[in-house]
Amino acid sequence: MTGSKSKICPPQGDEHKIALPEFLQRLGVDESGLREQEAARRLQECGPNVLEETGKESILSKYMRQFRNFFSILLIIGAILSFLGEYLDPGKGNLYIGIALGVVVILNGTFTFVQEYQAAKTMESFRQLLPPRAKVLREGKVRDVLASELVVGDIILLEEGDKVPADGRLIETNSLKVDHSTITGEAEPQLRSLECTNSNILECRNMVFSGTLVQSGNGKAVVFGTGQNTQIGKLAILTEQILRVDTPIRRELNRFIKIISTIAILMGVTFFILAFLIQDTFLASLIFAIGIIVANVPEGLLPTVTLALSLASRRMASRNALIKNLESVETLGSTTVICTDKTGTLTQNRMAVNSLIVGFENLVPKITSGLEKRVVEQETEESTKQGIAGKVTGSGAKRVYVVESPIWDPKKVPPTLIRVAGLCNNAKLRELPTGYTGDPTEGALLVFANSFQDIKTLQSDYQRLKEFPFDSLTKRMEVICRTPEGNLEIYLKGAPEVVVKMCGSVRDSGEVRTLIENDKKELLDRHLELARKGERIIALAYRQAEEQKEYTEDFIFLGFIGIVDPPRPEVREAIAKCHAAGIKVVMITGDHPVTAEAIAKNVGLVDFGNLEIITGDELESLSRTDLSSRLKNPSIVFARTSPIQKLKIVQLFQAEGEIVTMTGDGVNDAPAIKNADMGVAMGSGTDVAREAADMVLLDDNFATIVNAVEEGRTVFDNIKKFIVYILASNIPEVLPFIAFVLFALPLPMQVQLILAIDLGTDMLPAIALGMEKAEGDIMKRPPRARDEKLLTPQVLLTAYGIKGPIEAAAGFFCYFAVLFEGGWKFGEQLANSNPLYMQAITAFFSAVIICQIANVFASRTRFQSVFTMGLFSNHTILLGIASELLILVFIIWNPFANLIFNTSPLDLRYLLFAVPFAIFLLGIDELRKYLLRKNVSWAARFLKW
Repeated sequence: MTGSKSKICPPQGDEHKIALPEFLQRLGVDESGLREQEAARRLQECGPNVLEETGKESILSKYMRQFRNFFSILLIIGAILSFLGEYLDPGKGNLYIGIALGVVVILNGTFTFVQEYQAAKTMESFRQLLPPRAKVLREGKVRDVLASELVVGDIILLEEGDKVPADGRLIETNSLKVDHSTITGEAEPQLRSLECTNSNILECRNMVFSGTLVQSGNGKAVVFGTGQNTQIGKLAILTEQILRVDTPIRRELNRFIKIISTIAILMGVTFFILAFLIQDTFLASLIFAIGIIVANVPEGLLPTVTLALSLASRRMASRNALIKNLESVETLGSTTVICTDKTGTLTQNRMAVNSLIVGFENLVPKITSGLEKRVVEQETEESTKQGIAGKVTGSGAKRVYVVESPIWDPKKVPPTLIRVAGLCNNAKLRELPTGYTGDPTEGALLVFANSFQDIKTLQSDYQRLKEFPFDSLTKRMEVICRTPEGNLEIYLKGAPEVVVKMCGSVRDSGEVRTLIENDKKELLDRHLELARKGERIIALAYRQAEEQKEYTEDFIFLGFIGIVDPPRPEVREAIAKCHAAGIKVVMITGDHPVTAEAIAKNVGLVDFGNLEIITGDELESLSRTDLSSRLKNPSIVFARTSPIQKLKIVQLFQAEGEIVTMTGDGVNDAPAIKNADMGVAMGSGTDVAREAADMVLLDDNFATIVNAVEEGRTVFDNIKKFIVYILASNIPEVLPFIAFVLFALPLPMQVQLILAIDLGTDMLPAIALGMEKAEGDIMKRPPRARDEKLLTPQVLLTAYGIKGPIEAAAGFFCYFAVLFEGGWKFGEQLANSNPLYMQAITAFFSAVIICQIANVFASRTRFQSVFTMGLFSNHTILLGIASELLILVFIIWNPFANLIFNTSPLDLRYLLFAVPFAIFLLGIDELRKYLLRKNVSWAARFLKW
């Protein structure tokens, strides 16, 4: 039978539900597999089994895109005009100006391209999940083919260790277990079956999915989804199609560039026209317009911002936060909501049994965690004892394990309970600090059982015959074992409400008696008491079995085991820091709401307002209005949520205007991580999550996120500081050209000297400002508003209305001092080569540099007095000032520099004329900060930036 493309490509979504004969008929395949000719036809129709990038952009196109922004276009125009000026009037220095502007454009574009290219690897990570080859049954023969050549209807053979090459429905299983964690986030490998066990295709046990791993056993499956039509393909497409959210700093820099560029162009055109009307000389007016544009554009801004972000990312890497996208450093500083996993991020991911209820008796441990510790020495060859939880503190023939979990009296714990904990379990003992591998909850139960009875002996004596694995629908796990006496026993563990309901009797005080409804209610109340302490509660039961089948009633209830994952000790303080900084912390967990509430209390989430708990079911059923109302609560926990609901949670908060940081570690977290304003992946997570993220936590620790937030806020503060510092010199760079046109003065500042300031003397001090430590109140301020700008009227007022005019006044004072002492008279024009003119522009330039030295000191703080920072607290500032002075000395007294910059050696006293202006600038800025600290209303309105 032959299937058509309309029927088989793509899947219809009910492949797990329909009867197997109907499924095979739909796909046109029988037990011998497809014919090669039919497989070739389907490959042609449906396409190869690969994940392809959609709308892929060439490398050249990506590189050229970096030069389309306003800033680059403006600098390119300036460079072209400079080369034109050099062509029309050679030897006036325009060649150097053009080259300098061109180099700035290329460096900025290249660096941005490299950052983008390194970050765009998410799809490659998805591809690495797919195997290169697969075993397939065609025409009754097993063939080894490229996985890319698999088609819908192929019968694939699966064995232990294989990666599943496509989505398929099982038609044969032999103890087949598949690890679906890459798709569903479920850590425990699940036993497969031929029956439909769940209406949700991801939870249904007759399915296998592309990119997942066969843990044990073997089987056969019929392919029904390939390439983009697989579950992993859908995740890949979703992740790729989600446009990475523009970072706040990128939006702000683009806005800043547009404003500054617009100002530069308007001034350039206006004064070109004005100069032409006054002087009627096109070439002179053109050169003048170039000067105006160059003077207004802070050419060194983008390299300085990039270096500041790069240095911040290095500091964060030393604190276990690896930044992939430099601009994301600042995004952290504007975060208003952090959505975080619980296990391993807020907690230590070191599950341990903490409470034990046997029947109705709450057992008190002999040794209590935190009060006393038991040290166990054991021979390395005694592998049966090496599962005890704790830290290995020795080496050689003996290893010492420090057991931090409670220890109970073995006489009070029934052997049956130990058997259920140890045998209804798929974790494995290992010589590790945790003591096990596998699901953390099962590992804790295994370690608990091993402390009473040797697990390997137990597993040998009680042979497992059949397993009915845990899933989210049944919320239980059953195993059937043969006892040493040859009888069958079935062991049950699962959610308390499920297990208690399945029990008809209870082992209480060593005897078995009937379990009535009031008893069941009392047991469930007991379970809630433990849950309120933040413990994950597992109920245990058993019964005799007559045959190897799944039982749902007449179990004997044994007890509850309470498991804790202790909070990281630093988390409470970190969350308190977030709340003080106005950041909402949202916990996302699959735990029971009662357990989630207790954990939230333990980590300090409830210290600030009432706790709002939203379950996964509510998330799906509540209206948008109701959810919006509940999301306004300062403390929120999402409980009983699935990993795939993370994207919805992110989008809900973003729709409320929040800037969201999201953590995750699995493939299914990738869309949410990428969609978030700041995506954070766990270092222990999957490659796909790490590639989709902007930041990777090397220690999986929530406190590291908070440290990174502080660093991000500091970066934004520091960028504002060096913007004010850089913009202040624009005024003394622009005013000389205006004076040149309006008052017919010899031009007090030439373009070469402007570039010497912007790309020379200002660079290292600006970078040093980017390295300033945070001011004391950085984590006591609310997150900066989404609409807070880098370039505000207050910033412009400080730079253009206060500091800039002071620097310009210093420059003109020194300029006229040289001219008038040299015998110059007002209205007299001087040639470029005139020694007096060369000395005058050198004096103007020198005065600006001296005032910028005072400016860099003043700009070290936004609110605090600069004298509280300590002179040597930022050594790079001193290095920056030294570089300014060295460049100044070089330009004044080096003959080669005199030739390039048209400068001349200068009497030292002319430099000293600028010192009072520098002191005045520093004093004025200290007065501004003092008024802000005193909360003077008009100062806060006009001077706070």
